[in-house]
Amino acid sequence: MTSVHGASLDIPTPDGVADAYLAHPDDGKPHPGVLLYMDAFGLRPSLKELTRRLAGHGYTVLVPNVLYRAGRAPVVDLPEFIAPSHLPEIFEKLSPGMQALTPELAMRDAGAYLDWLAASPLVTDGPVGTTGYCMGGVLAIRTAAAHPDRIGAAASFHAGRLATDAEDSPHRLAGRSTAELYFGHADHDHLMSADQIASLERALDAEGVSYRSELYEGAQHGYTQADTAAYNSVADQRHWHNLLELFGRRL
Repeated sequence: MTSVHGASLDIPTPDGVADAYLAHPDDGKPHPGVLLYMDAFGLRPSLKELTRRLAGHGYTVLVPNVLYRAGRAPVVDLPEFIAPSHLPEIFEKLSPGMQALTPELAMRDAGAYLDWLAASPLVTDGPVGTTGYCMGGVLAIRTAAAHPDRIGAAASFHAGRLATDAEDSPHRLAGRSTAELYFGHADHDHLMSADQIASLERALDAEGVSYRSELYEGAQHGYTQADTAAYNSVADQRHWHNLLELFGRRL
């Protein structure tokens, strides 16, 4: 890993300005771009550290505050360590902004984020990678489907509701992607049941999508997030191995 530089910045969007965090190798050279989608808790020290770690492997990584319409990050005050007892109050405050972020709005924003990466001298020409966590995993897959000409690899970790009855369910859209996809499902995740995983895989197989879908045994929803009670160090290391292997081949 190389030394990295991280900084906060603002990204103009069709609906306003999204605050964001950018990390890149501290060598002044362009590197493959990555659009990293946050979990619901958003931009905070642990997510910025995750971003810097990925950048240290040779990527220019942009993490937008996808809930910017509800306020700049942190959208709600968060404890240093997020315990289960904190979740009801946190999600009571976050839910309005999360529900207001429709797929249409999210993909309109995605275009702005990708445009920013394409214009940055810190980003090489060529395909962009995207990865996301929890709700961000859904956004990563939607972005790969919405921008097949721009996304070369997309990874989704402990995402929920990837296969629902909705007309625009991610599993119904994934066939539009030309990217290689990776899914790291949490074993104990009420938001992504075994039936949903099976539906997702059937849809991907039917569309001939290049993908890997794996179950992380013993892992909970949120297993990559080091400042939460759901964190699982073994599953997190597996996540890093698979993410870096995917991006190393496709970006």
